[in-house]
Amino acid sequence: MRRVVMLVDNAVEGDSRVQKAARSAADAGWDVTLIGCAHVDAERRWRLGDAEVRVLPLAAARATPPSAVSGPRGVSGLRTRLVARGGLPLRAARLARRPVEHAQVRYWRARLRDGAWRRLEPGLWDYERVAGPVVDELRPDLIHAHDFRMLGVAARAVDRARAAGRDTKLVWDAHEWLPGARPRRDNARWLPAHLGYVREYVGAADAVVTVSDTLADLLVRDHALPERPTVILNAPVTATPEPTAPSEPTAPEPADLPAPDLRERCGLPPDTPLLVYSGAMAAQRGVDTVVEALPLLPGVHLALVVADPDAAYVRQVVARAARHQVGDRVHVLPYVPHRQLVAFLAAADIGLIPLHHWPNHEIALITKFFEYAHARLPIVVSDVRTMADTVRASGQGEVFRARDAADLARAVRAVLADPVRYRAAYEGPDSPLPGWTWEAQAERLDALYRCLLTPTR
Repeated sequence: MRRVVMLVDNAVEGDSRVQKAARSAADAGWDVTLIGCAHVDAERRWRLGDAEVRVLPLAAARATPPSAVSGPRGVSGLRTRLVARGGLPLRAARLARRPVEHAQVRYWRARLRDGAWRRLEPGLWDYERVAGPVVDELRPDLIHAHDFRMLGVAARAVDRARAAGRDTKLVWDAHEWLPGARPRRDNARWLPAHLGYVREYVGAADAVVTVSDTLADLLVRDHALPERPTVILNAPVTATPEPTAPSEPTAPEPADLPAPDLRERCGLPPDTPLLVYSGAMAAQRGVDTVVEALPLLPGVHLALVVADPDAAYVRQVVARAARHQVGDRVHVLPYVPHRQLVAFLAAADIGLIPLHHWPNHEIALITKFFEYAHARLPIVVSDVRTMADTVRASGQGEVFRARDAADLARAVRAVLADPVRYRAAYEGPDSPLPGWTWEAQAERLDALYRCLLTPTR
């Protein structure tokens, strides 16, 4: 059995694409180990179907030279105090530091070109230090690097394997367009450092996969790829796992149990109009616009299905709802396992995608788009290009102007007035749903693996 190691820079549990890829590859007969790197107290292990999952702890201390971008002794303590205090002093300090950060970028790019990340974002070495030895020990035939941070880790592991005489292959899975990404850290070094990091290692990939046709075209343009990336959509799992006959009785996995009832968790009867937003919460994702629209939609409720109902931004949204006197119509619920999610969402009336205009939002067909579609929910989406064009073409929902609460309310009213018309887009021979399944995507990924690992004469 050929061994596949997947790498990701998170704790796995909230990343449905990574989970689906690992489990479906194992179902197809690959020996899969999924390695996550995250800020956890100790290594965590579990099984995802036939795939093994290992989440490795990222230590607080960096294994990088102290001469990497840093300040004089005592600066880190001042930074800690400013972060703890927050507010205007922190914003002023960050603004004052911008000229220094831009100067650092110019200096190190002039000296090291794409390798400037070693000085500008030295924390990338933490992933190498933690995951690299584990990958080497597993001796994989193929490494599947999810997203941009793990590309360098995978490329260096492939170099070491080939130096030892093993022809290990590398697949890079580009989850987003990095030039259009919102920096994960509030400094001017983050984006140029990571762009250089990707440029340094992208040539090591034997194949590239990504999430949409638009992003595939951008990757070809940006990196002069010799072949167009294989598009693996963020589509949901639709098949029910086949029952197994264990030698000893075992408790069912939570994902294989029936989905909970969304309306029951919200305390709502079947005839109450219910909007649902499922996924990560951040200002640029537009949930504030939905809250501002609720006073224009009497009797309509909103369910927010999120990773952490107690997160600071979620609490801010709930407080905003209370100020608009619609707090009793907003229901915050935790995630359910991704294999239960489509059935869970199906009890709603409309699926919401209220994104603000941001480069990556314009080119993506995001996971929740496909989850709403398989739940047969009409979709109300902001006018971000790719999803808005898809909804207009399919007739599966309505489009509104991003950040415009009144226009969002208009779109919701239109759908609630004739939901059957919008749901009809999912039925009949022209339904897009058969191609929007993870099972269809898994076949493409399996074919790519086999092509890469089939000897050529």
